Amino acid sequence: MSRDYTASAIEVLTGLEPVRKRPGMYTETERPNHLAHEVIDNSVDEAISGYANLIQVTLHEDGSMTVTDNGRGMPVDTHEEGASGVEVILTRLHSGGKFTDKHYTYSGGLHGVGVSVVNALSSSLEIWVRRDGGLFHMAFENAEKTAELSQLSSSPRGKTGTTLRFKPDPEFFDTTQFHIQSLKRNLRAKAVLCPGLSVEFTDEKNPEQNECWIYHDGLVEYLSDLAESLSVLPTPPCLGQYRHELGEADWVVCWVEDDEDGPTESYVNLVPTTQGGTHVTGFRAGLTEALREFCEFRNLLPRGIKLTPEDVWKKCSFILSVKMPEPRFSGQTKDRLSSKEAGTIVQTGVKDHLALWLNQHVSVAERIAQIAIELAQIRQKSNKQVKRKKVGSGPALPGKLADCTSDNIEETELFLVEGDSAGGSAKQARDRITQAVMPLRGKILNTWEIESSEVLGSQEVHDIAVALGIDPGSNDLSGLRYGRVCILADADSDGAHIATLLCALFMKHFPVLIKERKVCVAMPPLYRIDVAKQVFYAVDDQAREEIIKQIEQEGIRGKIGIQRFKGLGEMNPLQLRETTMNVETRNLFALELGDQGKTTELMDMLLSKKRSTDRKSWLNQRGNQAENS
Repeated sequence: MSRDYTASAIEVLTGLEPVRKRPGMYTETERPNHLAHEVIDNSVDEAISGYANLIQVTLHEDGSMTVTDNGRGMPVDTHEEGASGVEVILTRLHSGGKFTDKHYTYSGGLHGVGVSVVNALSSSLEIWVRRDGGLFHMAFENAEKTAELSQLSSSPRGKTGTTLRFKPDPEFFDTTQFHIQSLKRNLRAKAVLCPGLSVEFTDEKNPEQNECWIYHDGLVEYLSDLAESLSVLPTPPCLGQYRHELGEADWVVCWVEDDEDGPTESYVNLVPTTQGGTHVTGFRAGLTEALREFCEFRNLLPRGIKLTPEDVWKKCSFILSVKMPEPRFSGQTKDRLSSKEAGTIVQTGVKDHLALWLNQHVSVAERIAQIAIELAQIRQKSNKQVKRKKVGSGPALPGKLADCTSDNIEETELFLVEGDSAGGSAKQARDRITQAVMPLRGKILNTWEIESSEVLGSQEVHDIAVALGIDPGSNDLSGLRYGRVCILADADSDGAHIATLLCALFMKHFPVLIKERKVCVAMPPLYRIDVAKQVFYAVDDQAREEIIKQIEQEGIRGKIGIQRFKGLGEMNPLQLRETTMNVETRNLFALELGDQGKTTELMDMLLSKKRSTDRKSWLNQRGNQAENS
């Protein structure tokens, strides 16, 4: 490291260098699906504007992808920069024809970055353009031009469009394999949201994956298909639209009567906004206002009950599509809309439309209202239970603790979860009545050689003790607040280390909990295996291989997809609930001491700072038994 820091040390990255230097700023680096979406969205923009009615996506055997549309074709004439329009689009960041509404009324591309990012992160890219009576071609390798734009042949005057083939560079991605199912869901949604657009998907390796979609009025059909296994109101779902000088909104909505969650999807200019945004906030507000007015007008609310947005929203299933000239997103990946005007447009349209619909379909509307009223009653009852549970003379509960509501200690559980990310998923996945969740920050202190009278000096240990309601070293369980403590850590080596430190804490300072079999360790899966719409979970490599053998023996046909979870935070709440928190499907093992003398000796050898020599000798003898995970 040089001590001389002068202006000569300042680097200026030009062209596509910024993308190749810091790809994570521009795309998702786990898989190249976002690259595919960038190319597909350019074709969809042609379709939204009425210039294209066909998009073809082909996944080739070599891992590359081709996207073809019959739109106007990228410009091939010379730009003022001295290069063709095609070359400017593919090699200059923040270049494109979508910064104004001259050429596109609505578009998903806003920053002029998307397709140039695709070029920057591809080992090879080729493009063919049909327009102006010719077929033009250009090629790149590792973002460097290898073939100038040239006309290959003539083309019929009426035939126009763009074909782009790219191969993701493995240097920039954890894997270059596209996630086929999410890609197909996205393609199908494009067809649904753009009536009359034909979308074709071809997989050269797996022809059984090939599909074609075209819808002329498909929002209701799309939501009905997604929610086909659920009992919903109304049937068919309620369809609505709103047109305003600042944009358009189309939606379809229903309420789920089951305990399961229904599908919820939102789009802006056909780009999926997986994290929602102002349009979803406005949609929620419009639904709430309309249902509140209906309930108040018909005097349906019991005394003391007031509907909140959460009561209306919790069982709501919807597809929302918004189109607007200049949407603003929170980042390049466009996961969340931040345009304030979108919220106002959607709220106004949804409130007026749903209010009219509810009063035209009174019997069904009253059943929908009853769903929200029941949720409000449960919420109010839970709030009262929480307040009663927290009142007392003891110290305040830790701020990160998401407490449960039940007063029955025999049915309650406290989950100690590794990290805030996993803690957030666990809070969504839990049973709020019986399961409490407290995220822990990283690896807790090794407390093996610390006296119980001093161990509360660690903030994490202090919070655990306060949440449990008992003191370290005490055998008095009269203040215990939960019937079971569950250790929930990642299924990797770091997670095993954290789980070991927590086991040591309970064995050393809360041994009465282990003696009473109140401390358990959850076994989250390391792998998810998908085949023919069936899902299996495996806790380790051996279990994964056994499941694969089982699939082969049972003759289940289809491509086997294997996902390795990097950690609990990577699981969505539904997966976490199914594998580690649902009492009917989880793997949970109670800690037992067995031979206490041998157990204490082993833990002392593993954790004592004074026994590094013994630990080294033990590792030399047993190290070959360790398994990679």
